Amino acid sequence: MALVGHPNGPASLQAVLTCRDHELAYRAALLLRKALSSTTKSWQPAPAEELCARLPDAPASSLRHAVSYALAGSWPVGAGCLTDWLEQPEDTAPDDLDGGEDSEHEERASRTPHDARLRDLPGQVVQVITLRQFHVHEPDLLLQAAHREGWTPLSVEELSDDDPRDLVGAVMWLADQGGDINGADTLTDQSSASCLRVENGHEVAEWSSEPVVATFRSGWRLHQAVHDDDRAGRPDAGEELPDFAALFPVTEHHCEDEDCEDCGWQLTPRTADLLHTALVVLADQAYDDAEELEDRPLTADDRGDWEFFASLPKLTHGCDFQWRRRMARALDDLARDLELGNWPEPTCTAEELALHLAIREAPSYTDEVDDNDDHPHRKLPVHSDDYDFAACSDLLFQDSDVLMLYSPRFDGIEDPDGDVNRDLGIGDLRPAAWFEPFLNVEARDPHRGFRR
Repeated sequence: MALVGHPNGPASLQAVLTCRDHELAYRAALLLRKALSSTTKSWQPAPAEELCARLPDAPASSLRHAVSYALAGSWPVGAGCLTDWLEQPEDTAPDDLDGGEDSEHEERASRTPHDARLRDLPGQVVQVITLRQFHVHEPDLLLQAAHREGWTPLSVEELSDDDPRDLVGAVMWLADQGGDINGADTLTDQSSASCLRVENGHEVAEWSSEPVVATFRSGWRLHQAVHDDDRAGRPDAGEELPDFAALFPVTEHHCEDEDCEDCGWQLTPRTADLLHTALVVLADQAYDDAEELEDRPLTADDRGDWEFFASLPKLTHGCDFQWRRRMARALDDLARDLELGNWPEPTCTAEELALHLAIREAPSYTDEVDDNDDHPHRKLPVHSDDYDFAACSDLLFQDSDVLMLYSPRFDGIEDPDGDVNRDLGIGDLRPAAWFEPFLNVEARDPHRGFRR
């Protein structure tokens, strides 16, 4: 059978041929898929004639016709075989339908022009970046599955020595089809999604002056192993992990009293646990990066080699070793707030950005929890406010001015003497001032030291 598309209605199944020999039927299917991706000039008829010679007359004739249809890109359908789906709406003039398929393309182009910038699009633009990793344990089985789905490998001239069978192409083809991949197991499947906003300096990829970069969380298993090893060598190795159920007791209380304090949003044990995990992991990444980078500036060429500091605004990429260690300590300070049963309250610009990054990372740790039935997180009480990280972003900050440092539109806004900075009352966002305590909060102990 062939699934044939029609411009004025749904696709329909059309009979191709009947063959009792499954091997010959399989070869016929591969032949037709190859014909679909070929042109009449590039088509080599010999394999098709060889196959037709092994088929009975009727299916051989059907295969020849199907090949010619595939090469032409058009499948003739007899009169009466299909319903005419083209109906003229009562409020539509006849001239509106004259364009046919061209009118559909014109409508699509007017709705989403291919060369439009973000500011020119009336609707929201959602950016989704996916990271998938596959272990190919049976390459022959995988290649057979890809062939069945219509995949064609690269030519011999295009193949590389490290992938002579084009396994990469086969995996990409099957991954696009969705579902499980025969001959391969999925190791990682993560996605990062966000709405692009002009006011935040975002732009669609074709017009962006910056490469599209996504930062996925580091390996949780590696972090846990390193964390366990680190704890084993310290005097407090017997210290237990925070009991977030006791530190953040919650209630399910609902009433119609707008002034009832018990009905407000609560930082639940599960939310606190994932937020604490994100802060600790990011802190470990920051300490590791700082030790490797020392005073060396972070350049555009090596930004992909660093887990934490590549995620900070560009104006921080030239900061020194001591500044980077203080940034790592800012993450530790917020984690310590949670360990004491307090909401993480940023006391300086560095902590504000650290908390923003942790809130962004925290939801990704639910995957690790879902994959492990014995994970301690599963023992924490369930609450309706669990994993409400949007509320964390709304309630845990005085403002989000620091996020403007990511936008090229606001270059120079960090300078307190700049006109825009003064008009908006932003204050000093230069890296040297990131650790200056806010005037309306209690400052951290300046002699508290560093964890590493």
